[in-house]
Amino acid sequence: MITQIGIVAGDLWRYLERHGKVVLTDLIKDIDHSEYLILMALGWLTREGHMVWESQESIYSCSLKE
Repeated sequence: MITQIGIVAGDLWRYLERHGKVVLTDLIKDIDHSEYLILMALGWLTREGHMVWESQESIYSCSLKE
């Protein structure tokens, strides 16, 4: 399972490098992995200090930390 999460984290990294700041729901739609794996990979990247998160009411967006 850790390997799968790492693969998804890599896919997310490449996606965010191309797209910059994205809304979480759009990210989940655009990445071809289960929502659960995406959320686990985002948690991993966040814990490692690679993510910037913003929220406006109940809309969450994220980007890679520069």
